[in-house]
Amino acid sequence: MLGFSALELEALQISLKVSLWSVTWSFPFALGAAWLLARKDFRGKAIFNAIIHVPLVVPPVVIGYLLLVLLGRQGVVGGWLHNWFDIGLVFTWQGAAIAASVVAFPLFVRPIRQALEGVDPQLEEAAVTLGADQRQAFFAVTLPIVMPGIITGALLFFARALGEFGATITFAANIPGETQTLPLALYTATQTPGGDSIAMRLVLLSLLLAVAALVASEWLSRRSHFRLRGG
Repeated sequence: MLGFSALELEALQISLKVSLWSVTWSFPFALGAAWLLARKDFRGKAIFNAIIHVPLVVPPVVIGYLLLVLLGRQGVVGGWLHNWFDIGLVFTWQGAAIAASVVAFPLFVRPIRQALEGVDPQLEEAAVTLGADQRQAFFAVTLPIVMPGIITGALLFFARALGEFGATITFAANIPGETQTLPLALYTATQTPGGDSIAMRLVLLSLLLAVAALVASEWLSRRSHFRLRGG
């Protein structure tokens, strides 16, 4: 396939698996966080908002180290998971997915929050007066309206997860066939004598995936807007 080696294709497969799983399990948390920020006023809201957006302003290596402290085998949560359930997250692709999820999470929350803030609450109130409860009104009325924001957030999250490096290598390491994603494979190629051709192929592949995700985000968002307007 276009001259890619088995190791390079394996890195692509791991990257896609990590990114897709990250999007899947992050979605309910992103939706919940966006709803809280858009719809609720509560004590500590500014702190909650800051915590969510911290991954945007700190080096990813910091996130990786904090994950080690929290989820490592000697960590507060990781030690408990290992001792009671024999679950280990460090040096696994699941750990890489968690690292990517944390780093990219703000990019998922922000578009959904902006979309929710643009929805007139009276639409939900009208649904309630017609017999729906609050949960039904949200899923039947509000969720379809904010779908463009969800799609945009999901694809931005996916593209960022594909490119995650610092938190991943710190928490999940760089293990070929297990945690070596495209960025980590590219890093390995740049450190290997004669690896320039491999590095260039991985660069082109990474750029292609990132551009495809961004173009898909724009296309799906426009399509959702068009459908909502009755087109």
